Amino acid sequence: MNGKTAKDGCVFITLREKPGLKEAAAEWFHGKWGVPAEAYLECMDAYLNGETEYGWYLCLDGDKIIGGAGVIENDFHDRKDLAPNVCALYTESEYRRRGIAGRLLEMAVEDLRAKGITPVYLVTDHTGFYERYGWEFLCMVQGDGEPDLTRMYIHR
Repeated sequence: MNGKTAKDGCVFITLREKPGLKEAAAEWFHGKWGVPAEAYLECMDAYLNGETEYGWYLCLDGDKIIGGAGVIENDFHDRKDLAPNVCALYTESEYRRRGIAGRLLEMAVEDLRAKGITPVYLVTDHTGFYERYGWEFLCMVQGDGEPDLTRMYIHR
């Protein structure tokens, strides 16, 4: 998968295409989700070292990370049998409503499918967003340390 340029000049890449962005990407994801950067680095290293095909996907505007998503075994929920999980999907607010998150989701699903990994899952509190990109509500799951159930989606 080669980096692809969108009509607005943003470039979509996998972390394997620009491994030098690993530290910046881990810090960027940490700043969005509060998960320790070390946890992101561990997953990214496993991907970059070929220990897993669960990838990391970025959208860049020049050298600036403006969107990203990853794939991990489990996104902090009790259904360990539902794997892998898209995680940490985020687009900077000033870049929203341009299809960036949708393209990142498509990249992850296409990349995994090409490697024979399907279906793919994700957890979210959103309704109506993921359905636009071919995701279907599957069930409710219990997040680790969360009092309320959250929505689990599947992409077949």
